[in-house]
Amino acid sequence: MTLYYFFIFCVFTKSNNTNSMALEITGKIYQILPQQSGVGKNGAWSKREFIIETFEQFPRKVCISAWGDKSDNLDNLHPVGSTVKVAINIESREYNSKWYTDVRAWKIETSQDTPDNYQQAEPPPFIVDDLNLPPMNSELEILPF
Repeated sequence: MTLYYFFIFCVFTKSNNTNSMALEITGKIYQILPQQSGVGKNGAWSKREFIIETFEQFPRKVCISAWGDKSDNLDNLHPVGSTVKVAINIESREYNSKWYTDVRAWKIETSQDTPDNYQQAEPPPFIVDDLNLPPMNSELEILPF
């Protein structure tokens, strides 16, 4: 169910030349997590995850991982609070009969697409008259419980 909601705010574009889809997400960098690195069977690797918050009526936070050289200069090129457009790939894999989904950035760009009217959505005021309730009867006011 979570993956379904994630696709709502992605922009789908399909190239005429290939059968692959490119997903893009635009938002404000909310947090940059510490860099992780290690050595695997294919050599050394480095990874850095960052959280972006989308510009929607109800903003969503998405954790995206940047691998290799994209993770090295994330702080300098895109500091917390900057608006970015991220091209992503989504992939799921199975491990011990559980499925894990990875959202990987393959291109990170500084964006000027911040909506001018972006603010946290405030709930509308609650007005009792809008409920269209029937008039109260004195017989209905006395309940047996």
